Amino acid sequence: MAHQVINTSKAPAAVGPYVQAIHAGNLLFASGQLGLIPETGTLPEGIEAQTKQALANVAAILEEAGFVKEEIVKTTVFLDNMDDFGTVNGIYAEFFGDSRPARSCVEVAKLPKGGLVEVEFIAVKA
Repeated sequence: MAHQVINTSKAPAAVGPYVQAIHAGNLLFASGQLGLIPETGTLPEGIEAQTKQALANVAAILEEAGFVKEEIVKTTVFLDNMDDFGTVNGIYAEFFGDSRPARSCVEVAKLPKGGLVEVEFIAVKA
């Protein structure tokens, strides 16, 4: 199956040897998105700002690939501190509205660049 690399300047560039996303058939697989500001490559202060920016980065990748958030079927959320779950959960719920995908949420020892949250996803084009 042929695949297409998805890359947009509206989301931060990869911080390692990977791509923002891969579009394969009717599937879109996105690498984890930190709350990095695309224009500066820096993280905003605090969990709220980083979560909102991470989800904005998700939206930018979706748009570049021709998908919409309602087509996301699975997310994984990585947290630097599970005590932030409630805050992240509220912002996440607002972002997805009624089209909530399956989700896993785990606390990790550390995220790249000192991030507080990272979101990866899989989307399916009907």
